[in-house]
Amino acid sequence: MIGQKLTQTGADVIAAKLADAGFRHVFGMPGGEVLALLEALTEAGLNFTLSKHENAGGFMGEGAWHATGAPSVLLATLGPGVANAVNVVANAYQDRVPMIFLTGCVDAAESESYTHQVFDHQALLRPVVKASFSARPGALSTMMDKALAIALEGQPGPVHIDVPITVAEGQTPEAPVLRGSEAYRPAQFTAEEAALAQAQEMFAKAERPIVLAGVDAVNEGAGPALTAFCQGFQIPLITTYKGKGLLDESDPLALGGAGLSPKADAHLLPLLAQSDCILLCGYDPIEMRINWRNPWPAEAPVIEITPVLRTHGMHEVALSLRSAVAPALENLTSSRDAQSPSWACGSWQATKVRLNAEFRAEDTGWGPATVFHTLRQCLPAETVATADSGAHRILLSQIWLCPAPRTLLQSSALCTMACSLPLAIGHRHADPQAAPVIAFIGDAGLEMCLGELSTLRDLGIPVIVCVLVDRSLSLIELKQRSSGRKNVGVDFPETDFPAVARAYGGHGIWVENTVALTAEADAALKRPGFTLLACRIPERAYDGRF
Repeated sequence: MIGQKLTQTGADVIAAKLADAGFRHVFGMPGGEVLALLEALTEAGLNFTLSKHENAGGFMGEGAWHATGAPSVLLATLGPGVANAVNVVANAYQDRVPMIFLTGCVDAAESESYTHQVFDHQALLRPVVKASFSARPGALSTMMDKALAIALEGQPGPVHIDVPITVAEGQTPEAPVLRGSEAYRPAQFTAEEAALAQAQEMFAKAERPIVLAGVDAVNEGAGPALTAFCQGFQIPLITTYKGKGLLDESDPLALGGAGLSPKADAHLLPLLAQSDCILLCGYDPIEMRINWRNPWPAEAPVIEITPVLRTHGMHEVALSLRSAVAPALENLTSSRDAQSPSWACGSWQATKVRLNAEFRAEDTGWGPATVFHTLRQCLPAETVATADSGAHRILLSQIWLCPAPRTLLQSSALCTMACSLPLAIGHRHADPQAAPVIAFIGDAGLEMCLGELSTLRDLGIPVIVCVLVDRSLSLIELKQRSSGRKNVGVDFPETDFPAVARAYGGHGIWVENTVALTAEADAALKRPGFTLLACRIPERAYDGRF
């Protein structure tokens, strides 16, 4: 048959398994050692996107996963390619992002005498992946079954596969066993009856129940179940930053994100202390800062719903249900009359009023909070936003209301810089007909990934980039100053970001007031290419804001 390969390589087997499992996108930077893999992946129907750095490629893969629900492949060559990707692989591990990380390597015998660019990839990566495999002839299909199952089960994460050159390029009689994507979909399970009965009893008699939900609930798609549960019993919901939108945040019951803002926590932690039944729904405290260590007494009435054994030691619980969130909530619902009063004293309503007041726009008429409020009001409700790490992210996460999960994407556990731009690129590229996408980033963060503006240009996608320009590592400068230390290494000169954007083929403009910001955001929505809004904000504009 014309076009059909007469021989099959190891790379073909790996690619066929990935395509069969539903993978559609590959991101990264190729080298000579992965050319066979690159060719096989594209011939199997996966779309390859060249990033300017492996770290950015991994975040593009995460963005594509949020957009489509299908995990992505990160491809890197040996040595420096692998080393460049460590940050984003660690981020995927901590932020519970499924990923297959394919790397090339020289053959074992070759490495005994050839040392150029050679080191032990698996030893480097094992602390930050769920598993690491070295591809072996004759067992590639079995290896891929293991890798895919591990990447997707429980809390999803990255799995590394090191592929020697001769394995990738060599012919093999092995035929890939194709199982379909459903074979790797984690099964939802419910807790044991005895534990459920205890939880039902605790919940049935509670007068002030409250829910704290996080990343596992997002990955399970538990938003509808949480929405029905909270609205049905009028229970307030607090989320981690990754969990924003599990309940439409315009709902009065949604109290927003917690975990990094001392101002927000000062209102939310006392509310937890008033509760007589705290429900942890897919809540992983890896997202939270240190003041969320033991946020309630050891004997507090806490019911945890979790897909995995929790070993973090951050807090105690009265009862742990090893279950998916949705079936556990269904069981709890059956134990309580929907007319049962909840929070008759109205404490949570007052908390929401105070939170809104804390994070209002600046009285001066301009500053980061005003930027975020203005863009939230003038962009469509379904807009997908991404946030880089830094002071702007903490404030943005309190202000930006999410109508659904995965509409504010960020690095919540590792909190790594230079993630928001590639997250936005990956999301928009994987789903070009989706909602508008805006990336929020600080000036230092943008400096770290400027090259990816050329990826935006090459892909021709209309992402909006909002860079907050204050010529400082604001969050670190604030910590430096508050600890009484001298100003060292945190301030820097201003870059003409609009000029850089134009050099990369986009539209760039300085913005210093709300009228211009509104007009430029509206124009960006109609522009076929990318737009960079350089919002110049005052020095130390974040002081006292979060």
